[in-house]
Amino acid sequence: MTWMVIRLILSLAFVAGVLWFAARVAKKRGLGAGNGLIEVVARQRMGRSSTVSVLRVADRVLVVGSTEEHVTLLAEMDAEIVDEVLAEAEDERAAAQEARRAAVAARRPAPALAAADDAFDHDAPTSQIPLPALPGVPGTRRPRRPVPAGGHGGGGRLVAGSVFDRAAWTQVVEGLRERTVRR
Repeated sequence: MTWMVIRLILSLAFVAGVLWFAARVAKKRGLGAGNGLIEVVARQRMGRSSTVSVLRVADRVLVVGSTEEHVTLLAEMDAEIVDEVLAEAEDERAAAQEARRAAVAARRPAPALAAADDAFDHDAPTSQIPLPALPGVPGTRRPRRPVPAGGHGGGGRLVAGSVFDRAAWTQVVEGLRERTVRR
């Protein structure tokens, strides 16, 4: 058992070393790094093997359609318009991200509850304080119901009718057997 663990660790170390060496060689040769002359501004898939790309080549912006066999120049655009559209898209993305952050912050408990907890007398017997029933708070989880004892044979099972239901799978297999048996 110990020998297997040692072999596993050595094998993983060897693979990591090979990957590290390959990354260094690729970096030295300049593979995977662009020279800054050609930049892909945007790319959109149009189908299984076709894309439309917006490329910036030096000071020109080209719209190119590409498939597995062909690359076609679709249009040439003004670089200033592309920069304006990209800036608007970035502003919209930032606004959407800020809205998501605000929504997450709204789900957090209010600081007033923490102040109320500080004012609470912790020495008072809590078993005599009646607690009001509170409605569910959005974003919180309800406590799980206990799984009924009874194992696989219970009538009101939690997995009944789901993918995990053994009886459903047995019924599917029996149905397939009936269809495939020669008569």
